[in-house]
This record gives sequence, C-alpha cells and structure tokens, in this order.
Amino acid sequence: MVELGVNVDHVATVRQARRTYEPDPVWAAVQCELAGADQITVHLREDRRHIQDRDVEVLVKTVQTRVNLEMAVSAPILRFALRVRPACACLVPEKRQEVTTEGGLDIVRGFARIKQVTGRLKARGIAVSHFIDADPKQIEAAAKAGADSVELHTGTYANARSERARAREFKKLASGGALATELGLRLHAGHGLNYLNVGPVAALPKMRELNIGHALVARAIFCGLPEAVREMKRLIDRAAP
Repeated sequence: MVELGVNVDHVATVRQARRTYEPDPVWAAVQCELAGADQITVHLREDRRHIQDRDVEVLVKTVQTRVNLEMAVSAPILRFALRVRPACACLVPEKRQEVTTEGGLDIVRGFARIKQVTGRLKARGIAVSHFIDADPKQIEAAAKAGADSVELHTGTYANARSERARAREFKKLASGGALATELGLRLHAGHGLNYLNVGPVAALPKMRELNIGHALVARAIFCGLPEAVREMKRLIDRAAP
C-alpha cells in the first residue's frame, strides 16, 4: 500500500496573501483526512511565507493520522520541532529566494550537522526522512546519518519536457529507490507530482509514501478538497504494485 501525504501549505498561501484567518490549513487537514489522506504534510519555512507556528501546533494536537513537518536544518526550526513533536520530520534544503524547494538536500556536504539533527529528532520519538535527489552518494549518506526514510525529489522527473528526458529521470528514481530499500530505508517520493505523472512513481517497487500538495490544492479549486484527495488516492491505489 502506498500512502498519500497531503501538503496543505498552499491553503496557507492563500490565507497569507490577505494576512487574514481563512482559509485555515487546519480545516483543510480535517477534510483531507476524512477523504482518506494518510498524513498531513506542512513546511514551516524560516520566513513563514505560508505555514505559521500556530498551524503546526494545532495540527499536531488535532490530526488523527500523523503530521509530517518539512523543515530546514536550522537551530530555531529544530528547537520548534523538538518542542511540538510531530510524528515525522523531513529535512529539506531551503533558500529564501526560491518559490518552492529546488532539488534535494546535500547530505554529503552537510553530513555532520544533518546527522546531529537527525539524532536529536529521533531521540524525541520523531521519525526522520531526508529529502534528496536520487543520487547514490546522497542515499548512502542518508542511511549513514541515521534517517528512517528518504523522500526522493521527483521535480526533475515531473518537469521533464520530453518523453526521453522523463524516461531518463524515472530510471534514476527507480535505481535510487532500489538502493534505498536495499540499505533498509523506507521509500518516499514527492515534488511536482500530479494526476498525470503520479502513476509510474506510485508503482515503483517498495514505494511507501507520496507527498503531494500543489496539484491537489489546484484541483480542489474546481472540485473541492475531499474529491481532489479521493481522486489522487484512486490513482495511487490503481498504480501501486
């Protein structure tokens, strides 16, 4: 079974555009869970451009499945995560100037710090994932740093402009996924996945979790969030091995 983590960041993006109280990502999370989401994912960015501290705090107290906190490897965010204790934390790279996360975390370069943060989170009972490119060196480093799982960055695959390029990127995901599971890591994937390209990724051997946000929120504008989640769940279940 491949689980669906719904990222509700962009519900908060709409709210923050007017600096008001609606739409509330907590209410969005309730609708997603009722529609079958297996996890609620949020990225608490250092600049607080969408999700706010209060959102994470309330979600951790109210979500009935689990909360997956995407977070930079920074001291203030780490202190926050250790205090609120989400079920899961996914370490991601973060740049202030980027629109969305671009590429995976460089664990090889930042190994000592990432290993330390991973250990501190796990000591608090938080499962830790590393968001990385499907690069064998990064996957091996994630295993050595103590990660429970890796989330393979699917953005390059999703944004490929030709079938040849898409096939090349998918091959990297497949080989990376095989190495990750061989090393005992739980296999996740996410970024840029939508209703047209999710099938092959969901069908990868031993895939366990997909985290999807923008495509779901975009579809929800036209059909509502519960139906958007149910439709994605159907596609994933149909494709999963």
